[in-house]
Amino acid sequence: MNEQDFLAGYDPRDYPAVAVTVDVVALTIRESALHLLLIRRGAPPFEGHWALPGGFVRPDEDLATGARRELAEETGLGGDRLRRVHLEQLGSYGAPDRDPRMRVVSVAHLAFAPDLPDPVADTDADDAVWLPVTALTSRQLAFDHGRIIDDGLERARSKLEYTPLATRFLAPEFTITDLRAVYETVWGHPLHAGNFHRKVLSVPGFVESTGASTERGGARGGPRAKLYRAGDAHLLHPALLRPAREETVR
Repeated sequence: MNEQDFLAGYDPRDYPAVAVTVDVVALTIRESALHLLLIRRGAPPFEGHWALPGGFVRPDEDLATGARRELAEETGLGGDRLRRVHLEQLGSYGAPDRDPRMRVVSVAHLAFAPDLPDPVADTDADDAVWLPVTALTSRQLAFDHGRIIDDGLERARSKLEYTPLATRFLAPEFTITDLRAVYETVWGHPLHAGNFHRKVLSVPGFVESTGASTERGGARGGPRAKLYRAGDAHLLHPALLRPAREETVR
């Protein structure tokens, strides 16, 4: 039997039905705190529970396209602003009982960017909010989204150690103080300003100077801060380890 004959006689109904969804762990920094985008479901299953933005993948789109579409629908982002959002595949979640409707495999994605707009609840949602991650325990979550969120937060925190993705939370030009604030917010730990400054500038390709400075000094006066932009490095070597992991390495 050649391939054409095989496909002509192939019936997918001979196999159990499995649906594919995408869920997005979308992170941004607001008011010096790490926030997560959550949607309150307006219909069963898990009506009234909070969930990640997501939905079924359409027949004509790949996984990343589906994830970007779901993020755009909940945030109103489009065009160049949507393309500037960092989006990467986080993991696959396929426990047989994770969705009471049918067998559903979710391919979760991690997204983060600065200044993401206020969310707008889609037609199948009652509400949409940016929630501080420190307040997650106050929300009842749908499906296995608690596990997905935990995995997404750990991925974001670990990637800041060995990649320059912290710069994606910032404007194109930033100070080392701005960059340190991202690390402190995502990691949830204060960092020594001088040590952080020295470590950042010692990593080849992490940041590069713009040659410009801020228009004025800090809140307490002093010299104007130098402005930097993201460099061309894809990996940080040496890595910037979280304080707890530094103790472990030692």
